[in-house]
Amino acid sequence: MACRNFLKAEKAAKSVGISKENYTVMHLDLSSLDSVRQFVDTFRRSGRPLDALVNNAAVYLPTAKEPTYTAEGFELSVGTNHLGHFLLSRLLLDDLKKSDYPQKRLIIVGSITGNTNTLAGNVPPKANLGDLRGLAGSLNGLNSSAMIDGGEFDGAKAYKDSKVCNMLTMQEFHRRYHEETGITFSSLYPGCIATTGLFREHIPLFRILFPPFKKYITKGYVSEEEAGNRLAQVVTDSSLTKSGVYWSWNKNSASFENQLSQEASDAEKARKLWEVSEKLVGLA
Repeated sequence: MACRNFLKAEKAAKSVGISKENYTVMHLDLSSLDSVRQFVDTFRRSGRPLDALVNNAAVYLPTAKEPTYTAEGFELSVGTNHLGHFLLSRLLLDDLKKSDYPQKRLIIVGSITGNTNTLAGNVPPKANLGDLRGLAGSLNGLNSSAMIDGGEFDGAKAYKDSKVCNMLTMQEFHRRYHEETGITFSSLYPGCIATTGLFREHIPLFRILFPPFKKYITKGYVSEEEAGNRLAQVVTDSSLTKSGVYWSWNKNSASFENQLSQEASDAEKARKLWEVSEKLVGLA
């Protein structure tokens, strides 16, 4: 278990009945690129094989008036949700390649909120990476904007933009490495888990009203257990081995290949995002 908080990780394992001899907690803080590198070193020293990597960390700061920054100077949502995942996935790609597991996979959890061809994705502020000028500006030490598109800071949009980055990254991994490695690269939207800690930074009234709204009005409520089962499907199910896919589930909990928005499936933008990200995390 790659986690930031050892105690919470151990409590989570205990709550679902995993005995101590069946897991190891290793420290990983995805908001720190140094922590990512240290985790990879620790993991490799353990001698364990890597059969699947699931990128699931998420920082969501919808009520923030001012940006918070990572140690490296990136806006926290993008630095954690995108750049931390990007570096971790790139560094562990060689470990995945060496796995003997026949269905090795690299997965990034996406979000409907970054997919503007959906009703939820059109709730303002909408995701939009623009020409990446804000992100690319960091290469020259220009911190004029915390946002990827170079616009005014918006905490909710920063999260949605990071999810577009996740989905673009998954596709670029697929284009660059699937044929060569046989690794399945996929993203997914497991449904709206209205009770998750993701909303802990939202206003209290939202946290009270959102779960019943999703459950009784939109009928889009998904429990944490059901969302976990869906994620586990993408990790282990032999029918979900197609690479380059964005998985979703219908109201009968049947999986299907979902369509990404024009921006979230833009191959040229994915290539540019990859190249800028490589430089920002020190891989280029």
